[in-house]
Amino acid sequence: MINEGYNMKVLVTGATGFIGNYVVKELLKYEHKIIATSIEHKNQLQFSWIEKVDYIQADLNEDKKDWFAFFNEPDQIIHLAWEGLPNYNELFHIERNLPRNCCFVKNIIENGLKKVVVIGTCFEYGMQSGALNETMATMPDNPYAIAKDTLRKFLEQLQKKINFELKWVRLFYMYGKGQSPNAILSQLDRTLQNGETSFNMSGGEQLRDYLPVEKVAEYIVKIAMQNKVYGIINCCSGTPVSIRKLLENHLERKKRSIHLNLGYYPYPDYEPMAFWGDSSKLNGIIKRKR
Repeated sequence: MINEGYNMKVLVTGATGFIGNYVVKELLKYEHKIIATSIEHKNQLQFSWIEKVDYIQADLNEDKKDWFAFFNEPDQIIHLAWEGLPNYNELFHIERNLPRNCCFVKNIIENGLKKVVVIGTCFEYGMQSGALNETMATMPDNPYAIAKDTLRKFLEQLQKKINFELKWVRLFYMYGKGQSPNAILSQLDRTLQNGETSFNMSGGEQLRDYLPVEKVAEYIVKIAMQNKVYGIINCCSGTPVSIRKLLENHLERKKRSIHLNLGYYPYPDYEPMAFWGDSSKLNGIIKRKR
């Protein structure tokens, strides 16, 4: 449940990213002190929440003796920061992002942080199909997923040496304002804005698990603020939807129409045709009485 007994000081890394922006706005609904951080300087930022939080500019790749003290000793971290997305297949996720994230999170824990929420990815499940639940073995097969999965395993080993709480939030697919221009709904919107009459796409029968980014942020905050469920938690709808249906629903919401040129592109070979999240664990959190 939200706000269990006291107002916490919550550090949000990657606060100016696509998801981080919405997580900060969701946290502002509650009486918690928010420390937001990203690599940008404050005077470069145009977010509506920037004057409502304690914004601390930082490059988490730097070596600091005590990140916990640097961020004014937060009670909890929601660690969203991760460079280079959505280039999932680049080796820098393993070569640079993984060791840097291991060092940063270990440092802030060693110096006193006890409540840790880190964002993972459904890609940790790899090429497994159907409903994916948290007890399944991971089978990551792209550099981003390998790096995230390894970070989780590192933190689980660290728990054997240092006492801290870990919630690993596996995100599935999402959409909303501010998403990557390469996302399929962004591409569709761009095609509509250009006045084109046809949108080239695959066959559109892939089944995926989508949530609006506002709902993703809501779930991340609910996961973070409760103290009953730990470990890996899928952040998902639990309901598969085809890519074609996703686009048709989007067009209906916008009251627009365009010819979907199905089959123009082949189906991708780097992900299964049908997979979605098992939301049972998440549902137990969001349905719990406050």
